[in-house]
Amino acid sequence: MIEWSSAVQVPADFAETAVTIGKFDAIHLGHQALLSTLLDLAENDALAPVVLTFANHPNSVLVPTSVPLPVIGANQRRQLFDEAGIEGVLNLPFDQALAALTPEEFVSRYLVDALKARWVLVGQGFRFGAKGSGTVDTLRELGALHGFRVIELARLELDGEVVSTTRVRAALDNGDVRLAAKLLGRNHTTVGIIEHGLKIGRQIGFPTANMSRDAEGYLPLDAVYAGWLYAGSERYPAALSVGINETFQAVPRLIEAHVIDRNDLDLYDQVVTLEYTDFIRAAAKFDGIESLVAQINRDIDKVRELLA
Repeated sequence: MIEWSSAVQVPADFAETAVTIGKFDAIHLGHQALLSTLLDLAENDALAPVVLTFANHPNSVLVPTSVPLPVIGANQRRQLFDEAGIEGVLNLPFDQALAALTPEEFVSRYLVDALKARWVLVGQGFRFGAKGSGTVDTLRELGALHGFRVIELARLELDGEVVSTTRVRAALDNGDVRLAAKLLGRNHTTVGIIEHGLKIGRQIGFPTANMSRDAEGYLPLDAVYAGWLYAGSERYPAALSVGINETFQAVPRLIEAHVIDRNDLDLYDQVVTLEYTDFIRAAAKFDGIESLVAQINRDIDKVRELLA
C-alpha cells in the first residue's frame, strides 16, 4: 500500500481509481462496508482502490473546542487499510486552506487531477467543500462533468442503531468492550511501547507491563479488563488495568498489563498490542496492600476463567 500526504505526491502514471472519502477514525463495520464495496468496484473495472482521508479530525480546524479522540491511531489505521486490500491512501492534513476549497476545487484537485477517479463511493449524507456546501447531488453533477460515477452507501445499522465512531467511543467510555467489538468487527486494541514504571506491581507479586502514554488506540473506561498481550509472534493471556494508581500514587492515566502466570517476561522497549475482550470491574481505591492483593487475585481468577 502507498500513502501520500498531498496531491502532488501521487505519481502521474498511477492507475485510474475507485475512491472512497471519509475520516475512517475507527474502521468499524460501517467503514468496512465502504471498503468492501470499493474493492468490488475496483476489481470489476480494473481500477486501483484508494482511500481519501485526513491526518487530523476536521473539527481541529472547524470546531477546535470539540475535537473527539480517534478510536484508532494512524499506524493502526494504516495497517487496517493495508489488510483490507487498499492500494493507495491520500492522507491529507486538514487545514484552513483545505476547509476553504469549494466543492468544484476539491473535486478537480484531488479526485480528477490527482487520482483520476472513475468511481467515488461515499457514506449516506456525505458533505464536502467550504462550509459543507457540497452534497452527494453536487458530487454526482461534478462526476457527470469529469467522468466519474458516484455511489452513496446507506448507513449500516446494528441492533436498530447506526454504527458510528461516536457509538464505538461511547461503548468504550462505558467499559463495554464487547459492544465495541461488535461495532468494530474485531476486539479493540491499544498498541505502544512498554516502558519502565514505578515497579509497584512487581513489589506486591504482580509484575505489570506499562504502556507508554503515546500509545495508539482509545483507552476505555478506567477499569480492569480481560484480554491478550501480543509481543512479536507470541500471545499471552493478561489482566489489563486502565486508569491511575490511586492506592499508591496518582500518576497520569495509562494502561498496564499483567500476564497471567508469567513473571519471567522482559517486554521493556518492545512494541506490544493489548487486546480487550471482557470487562472485569471498575477501577477502585483500596485502603491497603492486603485488600488490593486480595482483589487482584480475584481479578486474575476471573480473567483466567474467561480466557480459558
